[in-house]
This record gives sequence, structure tokens and C-alpha cells, in this order.
Amino acid sequence: MSKKIVILNGSPRRKGNTSALVKAFTEGAQSAGHTVTEFFLDSMDIHGCKGCFGGHSSRECPCVQRDDMDKIYPAVRGCDVIVLASPLYYWNMSGQIRTAVDRLFALEEGDGNLLRGHGRASALLMAAEGSDFEDVLLYYDHLMKHLQWENLGHVLAGGNENIGDIAGKSEISAAYELGKSIE
Repeated sequence: MSKKIVILNGSPRRKGNTSALVKAFTEGAQSAGHTVTEFFLDSMDIHGCKGCFGGHSSRECPCVQRDDMDKIYPAVRGCDVIVLASPLYYWNMSGQIRTAVDRLFALEEGDGNLLRGHGRASALLMAAEGSDFEDVLLYYDHLMKHLQWENLGHVLAGGNENIGDIAGKSEISAAYELGKSIE
């Protein structure tokens, strides 16, 4: 059965190592008949959460702020799988993706929680110069538990200091296979 997959790409580089993982994952998912929509967050106008609790999940635009999250909300509402893709910055995801994830909270507010549960699943794609992913995995696991999303797995690619360092590494194949394995 074909799935709708949304990728939130939190890399600041369109042709960087994280984006190479996204490309491989996308190719694998599309080869399995899935539809993939990628949001390259660095080129979008997304403001930080104001913590106002003024969001309302049932509104077309659930957050009180009007920015490019209005493009992401409908895609997330209608998807089966959400992929978080990010470089590792200070043992966590990039600010671009953290901001978008914070803003998804608007889908939990109001008269119907449209984010948590709903049979959704998620995967994590990360590239890094180093290889210490322990803290970000702790955050990701807690996020999956809170959101009640199935954790489909992750591809963590360490040792990528420069753009293009990931080329030819096993993590590219692993990202492709992860995309292809979605059922």
C-alpha cells in the first residue's frame, strides 16, 4: 500500500551530506511506490514558537503565526510517515528542524489532537562530522514516545567533515533501503 511520506530536511546545505541521505531515502521510498514530499527548511520562512497556546488543530492554519509552516501543516496532517533529516549540531538536530518540530505543536492544540498517534511512523536521517549520536537519539526516542509514532529506524552517518564526504559510504545504501522498506 502506497504511503505518503513527508521529509523535514533541516540541513542548511541543499547538496550536503544530510541531503545525500535524503536523496537516497527518497529514491528507495519512491521505488517502493510511495509518495515523498520534502520540505527544505533552510529556504523557508519559519518563525520560532511563541509558546502562546493559541493554536487550534482543527483550523486550516492551526498556528496563530502566518509563515511557511502553513505549507507544512497540511502535508503533515495527510501523511503516514514523517522523516526528520538533520546534520548533528551540538549533539542535537539543527535549529531549522527543531524550530519546525516545535511549531508542529499547534496540531496538538484545540479540540482535536491531529499530530499524536493516528498510526503515523517516523525515521531519522543524520550526518555528522563526529559519531556521538547518543544525546540526539535520546531526544528522538522521547519524541517518538510522546507523539506515539512508530519508530521505523534511523541512519546515522558519522565521519563526514566536508560536503560530499558521505559519497560511497554504506549509510547511503542504508538510507535507500530504509526508504524502500516502508510498508
